[in-house]
Amino acid sequence: MTDAPPTRQATISRTTAETSIDLTLNLDGAGKVEALTGVPFFDHMLHAWGKHARVDLTVNATGDAEMDPHHTVEDVGIVLGQAIREALGDRSGTERYGSAYAPLDEALARVVIDCSGRPFLDFHAAMPESVIGVDFAASLVEEFWRAVAMNAGLTMHIDLIRARNSHHGAEAIFKAAAVATRTAFARTAPPGFVPSTKEVLA
Repeated sequence: MTDAPPTRQATISRTTAETSIDLTLNLDGAGKVEALTGVPFFDHMLHAWGKHARVDLTVNATGDAEMDPHHTVEDVGIVLGQAIREALGDRSGTERYGSAYAPLDEALARVVIDCSGRPFLDFHAAMPESVIGVDFAASLVEEFWRAVAMNAGLTMHIDLIRARNSHHGAEAIFKAAAVATRTAFARTAPPGFVPSTKEVLA
C-alpha cells in the first residue's frame, strides 16, 4: 500500500494600507468555498471558481471596497496567485496544461492554462456592459486574472467568445478558468516527473 501524496495547500496573509487579506487554499479539496470580501459579486465568482476547480478556498478581506472594489479584487488575486504558487511547489507530477470552454446561457468563454512558471496573461473579453450589478466594473475581471497569473506563475489565455450580458460573460470566464485549472493542476504523472524538457518549471 502506497502512501497518499501530501495535500497541496497554502495559507497567505497580506496587509497593505488599502486591504487586509487572509486566504487558505487546498488544491486537493472538494470545492468548499467561504468568501467574504465585501464585494458580493466577486464572492459569487470566487464560489464559482472554487466549486468547479474542486479546490477548498477560504478568503477574508477587509479594506476600502465600499469606496471602490478595485483594490480588494486585485489584492485577492495577488494573494490567490501566491497561494497557488506555494501549493503547487515544484509542479512535478502535474498535468501542466489545461483548457476548457464554459457557457452560461448566451455567453461562451475559453480559458487555456500552462503551469509554466512563466507569468503571462492574454485577455480578450469585450464585455457588453461596463458595470455588473451595482458597482462591479467589468474591467475588474481582467485585473483579477492578471494578478493571479503574475503571482502564480501561470501562462493564461482568456477569451470571451460571445456574450450579451456582462454577468454571464464574467461567470463563464470564471467557470472556464476553474475547469482549466483543475485539469492543469491535476496529479496525472508519476511523483517527481517534471512535465518539461528543461526538467524545471520556472
